[in-house]
Amino acid sequence: MAQPAPTPGADGNKYVPYEERGGNESIVYFTRKLSPQGLIEAYEQVSARIGGRVGVKLHTGEQHGPNIIPSAWVEALIAKDLPDAHIVETNTYYEGDRYTTEQHRRTIEVNGWTFCPVDIMDEEDTLTLPVKGGKWFDKMSVGSHLTDYNSLVVLTHFKGHTQGGFGGSNKNIGIGCADGRIGKAWIHTTPGQDDQWDIAKEEFMERMTESTKAVVDFFGPHITYVNVMRNMSVSCDCEGLAAEPVVTPNVGILSSTDILALDQACVDLVYAMTEAEHHDLVERIESRHGLRQLSYMKELGMGNDRYVLIDLDNGGRRITAAEAVKGLKPFVRE
Repeated sequence: MAQPAPTPGADGNKYVPYEERGGNESIVYFTRKLSPQGLIEAYEQVSARIGGRVGVKLHTGEQHGPNIIPSAWVEALIAKDLPDAHIVETNTYYEGDRYTTEQHRRTIEVNGWTFCPVDIMDEEDTLTLPVKGGKWFDKMSVGSHLTDYNSLVVLTHFKGHTQGGFGGSNKNIGIGCADGRIGKAWIHTTPGQDDQWDIAKEEFMERMTESTKAVVDFFGPHITYVNVMRNMSVSCDCEGLAAEPVVTPNVGILSSTDILALDQACVDLVYAMTEAEHHDLVERIESRHGLRQLSYMKELGMGNDRYVLIDLDNGGRRITAAEAVKGLKPFVRE
């Protein structure tokens, strides 16, 4: 009996060009405006199904982290479009500025997240959500407050990541909604192992993505995604002041109601840069086999890896990834 062909991209260190992908296309919006107005414009394209009690999931960062989304941008977005929203977070698996709720609340204040309520969702307890179709999990442990919300806005600083290769919307939810002691341990650690971080590469990407799927399935159509491609170190914001220097140019802000299309578009924009511009970030993505995040989201039916990229700065014209990154300026910290 003939064996089925391998899934394109199942090897997380191999980039799949657009022309080799199949299936339907989703819509991804793009603006070069790295500003509060750009963030608002990107969000408003994908906000139609957001209502009721709204959580805004973002990475609030370690103390004084230099690369997080500016709090003033998020404040402007919430004031205009989400006046009753709560920022939602969970405590960390590693010991640092957000390991306990008390430490986390001090860090939230230091980093300027004081303009609206911040809900540390695992402050009191945890609960489990079903994982449908997973191979590692049939449930995922998340902060118990997650189900208090009717809608979720996933607001992500897109960047590299020490374990995941890159951190987009998938990482923001998959790690960021899992609670700090149980869910994150399920994703990162084989039971009985002394090494807190023994799971890596394809298995880690799959475990993280299954965690994301549990949250995405819970919210159904009432979840949307915005990725900010700015200050893209190869390091995650969890590394704070110890993050590697930024060498990748700033790009812009992208949004979609399709999590896979959005993360895929951001990765495509990175790959469309010149070798000098993207070398470090591509090396980080491929060395960690981070591209498995994308192919596994597709296998789990979480979205499309083909998309129409809409340029909000030029009358909604359809553009390619290469056009989106044409003429980027070298990174200069603001």
